[in-house]
Amino acid sequence: MTIRTTKTFMPVALFVAAIATTAATAQQGSEAVKAIQLKGMPGANENAKGILSVENGNLHFVHGKTICEVSASMIEDVVVGSDSRKSVGNTVGTISMAAPYGGGRFLSLFRSKIDTLTVEYRDADGAFHGAIFTMRVGAAGVIKKDLIAQGAHTMVPAEQATSDHSPSNTDSNKEQK
Repeated sequence: MTIRTTKTFMPVALFVAAIATTAATAQQGSEAVKAIQLKGMPGANENAKGILSVENGNLHFVHGKTICEVSASMIEDVVVGSDSRKSVGNTVGTISMAAPYGGGRFLSLFRSKIDTLTVEYRDADGAFHGAIFTMRVGAAGVIKKDLIAQGAHTMVPAEQATSDHSPSNTDSNKEQK
């Protein structure tokens, strides 16, 4: 009798544990992502490297000992984009400019892809602000979805932002003969 009770109790216990784990993950927010804040967060310098995450209804950017927060409910628009940046830069890029026969210019052709996240928000006084972040490819879409799930607004839905931006072949886009 105890073996039969254990066999029926174990799946129920696993089901309850799975639901509890899912609920805890939803409350916690997204995973932290290494990002560069190009401009816009109060208290952080331009081009500051840090950790960007969405937790408890807030967008958090942590740079050293500085913590910047924006409430998701105050965010009016979240825009995700893709871009590229030089793979060879800083000192090596500057020194390579002296390479003969345009060798330094050749190094500038090597680029790596990145995602951009632009957030437009209002502060406690109602003033309008914007912040721009860059991060690894694929991370910006996840943060946008988490922000929308926690109360941020956007003009472009998350599903449309991640889809292909090529023009569709509808009748309105076709040339008339």
